[in-house]
Amino acid sequence: MRRTGSSIVTIIWIVVGLIVASGHGYFAHLNALTPILSAILAVLLWPLLLVGISLHIS
Repeated sequence: MRRTGSSIVTIIWIVVGLIVASGHGYFAHLNALTPILSAILAVLLWPLLLVGISLHIS
């Protein structure tokens, strides 16, 4: 039962991350490695986006 709860939390975390990252434009130009890495970081670390930290890799 405990494993099911943690997997649901993980799925919710990723879904919210996708929504937040999309709203901040991280999926606009995924034509190279650095924008893809930025998008992955934005999905995983989405609370940082909410406080104004940019995760775009230069």
